[in-house]
Amino acid sequence: MLVNGLPGEAISAEDRGLSYGDGVFRTLRVQQGYPVSWLLQYAKLSRDCGALKIFCPAAELLLGEIQSLCFQQQDCIAKIIITRGVGRRGYAPTIGENSTRIISISATPQYDTNFFSSGIALHVCQLRLGNQPVLAGIKHLNRLENVLAAGECQEVGLPEGLLQDERGFVISGTRSNLFSLRNGTLYTPDLSQCGVAGVQRERVMAWAAAQGLPCKIKQIRMEELLGADEIFLVNSVFGLWPVREISSYHRTTHPVAWKIQAWLNDEK
Repeated sequence: MLVNGLPGEAISAEDRGLSYGDGVFRTLRVQQGYPVSWLLQYAKLSRDCGALKIFCPAAELLLGEIQSLCFQQQDCIAKIIITRGVGRRGYAPTIGENSTRIISISATPQYDTNFFSSGIALHVCQLRLGNQPVLAGIKHLNRLENVLAAGECQEVGLPEGLLQDERGFVISGTRSNLFSLRNGTLYTPDLSQCGVAGVQRERVMAWAAAQGLPCKIKQIRMEELLGADEIFLVNSVFGLWPVREISSYHRTTHPVAWKIQAWLNDEK
């Protein structure tokens, strides 16, 4: 692990990332020593930092630090955390170039191969996401809603859960973005009020545009989702998981999801 470019695992107890969750992060695959979709990942990190008015280190600096950690572990998972840094006591932020950057790597998770082929059973979480349009789409460090929702999945023994907002609209998985296919059109939830707009979501939407497959962002109710022809989840670590079961929805084949999954695996 590197903290501001130096080996170590310690940050100041007064760092605002620790005190208030005042920061953003990215989690991404590294293959053959290079981060997958690096330009998109950095662009998202930079946008999220900009939205919170946190100084974002240069792409070249972060890439160099990731590659230095991956020198002996070419295929792994990298995590970048950028906090506002050490600041005065109280909520009021300090604006400047004193952000803290933390780079770490870990082994690539090994998932059940059936998750990629047959798909997963998806838990419908009891927890509802609160709406906050100012933070919507940003992968900030305040992730307690996701922590509690993931705990629900753990309790029922399912790998992922479906999150809705307080209005009852479908938003995402606990750690993934959601897509559904219905009558030849892809749909992904509107994230203007809450949720995280991930890089894999962006990639799937770009793929659909290139293929001439209509893809619409819209508010989706549960009953509409359950009427889909296919449902799948994406994130930057596991790629794509089809959904085989959720409530009254059951599917054994996922032709479009499998096609996108293959493309995501091939395109770096």
